[in-house]
Parts: sequence; C-alpha cells; structure tokens
Amino acid sequence: MSSQEEYQRVPLPALQELVCDILIRYQVPKEHAIIVADVLTSADLRGVESHGVGRLFSYYLGRLERGLMNPRAHVQVMRQIGSTAVLDGDNGLGHVAGYLGMEKCLELAAQHGLAITVVRNSNHYGMAGYYAMMALGKNMIGISLTNSQPLTIPTYGRTRMLGTNPISIAFPGGGEEPFVLDMATSVVAIGKMEVYRRKDLPVPRHWGADRDGMPTSDPNEVIEHGGVFPLGGPAENSGYKGYGLAAVVDILSGVLSGAGFLTGVLRPVDEDPCNVGHFFAAMQVDAFMPLHEFTDRMDQFIRQLRSSPRAKGAKQIFVAGEKEFMQEKRNRQLGVPIHPKVWQSLRDEAKRLGLRLWE
Repeated sequence: MSSQEEYQRVPLPALQELVCDILIRYQVPKEHAIIVADVLTSADLRGVESHGVGRLFSYYLGRLERGLMNPRAHVQVMRQIGSTAVLDGDNGLGHVAGYLGMEKCLELAAQHGLAITVVRNSNHYGMAGYYAMMALGKNMIGISLTNSQPLTIPTYGRTRMLGTNPISIAFPGGGEEPFVLDMATSVVAIGKMEVYRRKDLPVPRHWGADRDGMPTSDPNEVIEHGGVFPLGGPAENSGYKGYGLAAVVDILSGVLSGAGFLTGVLRPVDEDPCNVGHFFAAMQVDAFMPLHEFTDRMDQFIRQLRSSPRAKGAKQIFVAGEKEFMQEKRNRQLGVPIHPKVWQSLRDEAKRLGLRLWE
C-alpha cells in the first residue's frame, strides 16, 4: 500500500465544500449536496477510502451526467404502519435516501422505542456505518444494511449473484468510544479491490475469483470477469457463512423493501435505474434499561475485550470502530488524506467547472 505521505492532506471543511460545489453543478440541491459530501468525506476521514470521495467519479457523477439518476429526487414515505415505514428514493443519490430513511427510523423509534424503515428505488449509499452512527446522537442503537450490484459469487458458484451487502451496527459507549461494526458480507468490499487496482497492486488470492470461479491475485480479473468471495473465502474456509449473511441482507434490503434483489440490482454503468434497497433499524436504549447503566456496561464489555490475553507478538486488541475513531481524530487535526489520483480527478473536475480549489 502507498504510504500516507504520498496522499494530499485536505482540511475537512475545504474537502466538503469542494464536493458539495461539484454536486451542485450537477443540479443537486444544496441541502442534498451537503448530505452527500458529508457521507463521502466521513468515509475518508475515518480511513475508509474505498467508500470516500474517490467514488464520486466512478459511481455518482457519471450517472448524473447521463441523466440516469435523479439529481432532485423527492424521497417520500409510501407506507407507514406503527413503527415501520417504506420510503421511495425516487432514483436519487443513495446518500440522500439513506439519510432520510434513517432519519425517519429515528423519529419513529423516539415514539415507539423500536423502529424499522426500508427504502426502495435508491442507489449506492456509501459507507453503511454513517447511517448506523446517526443513532448515536440520539442515544440509540442503530442498524444499517444495504444490497448492491452483484459482485459476490455464491459458494461453489462462478457468477456474481449477490452484492457485497454490508452490515453496520452502532452501540453508544460511555467513557469509551461507541462500538461500531461496519463490515461487508464479502471478504472485502469491491471498493478495496478498486483501491488496489488504482495502486497497481496484487490482492490476496482468497479475496476473489477469476472467470472460472478460481482464486486469483489479479484485481482486474476479479473486477472485470470474476467476482469477490463471500466472507470467509472459498467453501473450505467456511465461505458459506458469508454467503448466508449476504443473502439475508439482500432479503431485508431488497425483497422486503420492494427494491431489486440479486441480479435485479443494476450496475452504475447500466442504462436503467439501479433500484438499490436499504434497511434501517433503531432502538432506544432506555426502553431496556437506563442509558447510564447500558453505557457503563458497554465500557466494561469493551475494556474486558481489550485487556484479554494477547496473541504472541500482538501489541493491542481492538474493538469494532476503534481504529476508525483513531483515524478520524488524527485526520481532523492533519487534514483528510486523499489519494493523489483522486485528488487529481477533483482538481480536473473543479477546473472544468470553474470552481475555486483549495491549495
């Protein structure tokens, strides 16, 4: 991997403003552009560059420019019963549909203690953890799932059938940082494959398969012809467990919401709406016990894990989200690291659109 010294460090407000201004030039309303910019830059801020501003060009601007995605989507509730709701994303930016879908979920959870919302007719929504973490500001537990274009091959298969279908769950902490799980149900997200291809690096062979379903270290072969293995890798490494998890996410996000599922979720390069589906859940902690009691117990949980015996040579045991919070703190001080190729694309686009660029 390239060292961080090769990256361009950009102050977070300047990066958000640039991404926002670019989106506005593509006819995205400012209030929506602000949401998208925040989701994308939050990923880079937390060290998740596979879901950061680098995807602005490969996923979003191209579809907006070609008229394949609605820049001024009107996300609306289509059905609501009790503490559940179904929203339609109007084929707009997935970040907007995701944000409004989770916002509705939090609103219902505040009334009922527990709520679930699903979204259909959406697009790729970026980092799943962003939406789960929205619950933390409300002292709630948040869950965020989404399906995606087929990139993962089922166990014993060689054809892409499932997305990388991430799962994110966020739990508030007390003295400790929140516990935030954010994981693909594939061995890796396709965005990580793209990062390796961008850097002309081979990938570990258990990450993905070639066109015959066999392991390969060539990211181009995985991206262009083969597919990503489900979590666990090939069958002999229990990849069927990741396969099952990916299917569950697709059922909850796609089948239940009325969105596309399996090969019915289209790719960003396709000419029809992608029809991605999302699933959100939120629960009030104090519906189960006083908040302070829960956060105290979470702190104990985290500290016990951290203080358990380490493997030989290991310096530290981490819990989910801990490394990302460390990255976020560092990058807020030093600036958000942007890969030189991504930075050049941002510079070129800003110049083409006549936008002022931070230097």
